[in-house]
Amino acid sequence: MKQTIPENFILGAGSSAWQTEGWQGKNEGQDSYLDAWYKKENFVWHEGYGPAVATNFMEKYQDDIDHMQAIGLTHYRTSINWSRFFTDYEELIVDEAYVEHVNNVINALIKANVEPMLCLEHYELPAYLLEKYDGWSSKKVVELFVEYAKIAFARFGDRVKSWFVFNEPVVVQTRVYLDAIRWPHEQDTAKWMQWNHHKVLATAKVVAAYKNAGYEGRIGTILNPEVTYARSTSKADQKAAYIFDLFYNRVFLDPAVKGVYPEELLSLLKKHDILFEHDAKELEVIKENTVDFLGINLYFPKRVQAPKHAWNENAPFHPEMYYDTFELPGRRMNKSRGWEIYPKLMYDMAMRIKNEYDNIPWLITENGMGIEAEEQFMNDTGEVQDDYRIDFIGEHLSWLLKAVEAGSSCEGYMLWAFTDCVSPMNAFKNRYGLVRIDLENDRGRSLKKSGQWYKQIIEQRELVSEDIQYK
Repeated sequence: MKQTIPENFILGAGSSAWQTEGWQGKNEGQDSYLDAWYKKENFVWHEGYGPAVATNFMEKYQDDIDHMQAIGLTHYRTSINWSRFFTDYEELIVDEAYVEHVNNVINALIKANVEPMLCLEHYELPAYLLEKYDGWSSKKVVELFVEYAKIAFARFGDRVKSWFVFNEPVVVQTRVYLDAIRWPHEQDTAKWMQWNHHKVLATAKVVAAYKNAGYEGRIGTILNPEVTYARSTSKADQKAAYIFDLFYNRVFLDPAVKGVYPEELLSLLKKHDILFEHDAKELEVIKENTVDFLGINLYFPKRVQAPKHAWNENAPFHPEMYYDTFELPGRRMNKSRGWEIYPKLMYDMAMRIKNEYDNIPWLITENGMGIEAEEQFMNDTGEVQDDYRIDFIGEHLSWLLKAVEAGSSCEGYMLWAFTDCVSPMNAFKNRYGLVRIDLENDRGRSLKKSGQWYKQIIEQRELVSEDIQYK
């Protein structure tokens, strides 16, 4: 089967500052939350790899951009590292050396005909603000973030036309304060919701700042809504899926696009005494400053069923009171990552945005396949023969193109990631890139078979797929 890829359809890739840059040139006191976690719990990061060196993008960014140009990548999405952008986060004293690096990257991308897209926060909350103000618990941090955004727009907005406020704003506090599985391991469900709200509020305030300044461009945010499927058609299973969607997806989707929180969510927050502190003015700011477009990160489906057991009344409230995870028998799996492979989620997400969110412009900002021990797939010349990645991308992209044919406003697909990069705890265990990072040879770069394939579909604007069952 052949599918035509529209000429203006983005075929790009992404990464983030903290997952690539390394600490070259970083000053004392410029740790991010991720840096501080790595220093505190180095042992939980696979084989000790983490953000300290990462892919050494600070020094090797031109190598990566040369590969992007060779492949014909249309767009590259990364982040500005907030924790490195300033030497003083409250007085807003800019680190000019770091700004020079960001400028160099932007200019090199443009020279290579790769459009830069920048995110303001990809888990890079300064550790100083976490320690002094309890991070996103504080409205002070919201205001400091807005001021940071204004300076970033002023420095780079002449060349960068697509901005994102956050990447996956729900993730850090879910791992830390809801599930307590990451440092500093503090279980506090109310704080989880307060962080959620302050990131929603920060998104609206940054959108307002960007639009009020009159820049020629657009601003959105990157969310990771988990496409949620109920085990069955029973009312109990359907309710479980509905409530999961409220707590993890609509908590950011609805205010970002519609300008309001779902009333059903607010009722549940009140019922469980975890309603975030806010006032009417904040809700008005959120209502008046919705995003121009969305980035959506999708990897796997979320399947749920009605809970099988009564909730322990002595345990802190958790949304799991309302659902159990369901594992579909016979599901396809990426065994390296432990994630189900279900490409149709692309189409289902696209139709949801079309039908429930006014078909707002959006694009896939992350989707990819992480595989462990890719060395086993090298040929005699040292090229990784990652046919599994080619198949994975092809199936997901095919469903996305089918959604475009059905009227979806999806603007493109951005692979995670352009190069192998560091992930939280996973480090370099699973590789995601079109470009391999050689950890044993000064972080050297080499193209994988998937990189050659991606180049081909970008040039030919055609996707050839085999045996994809649209059902």
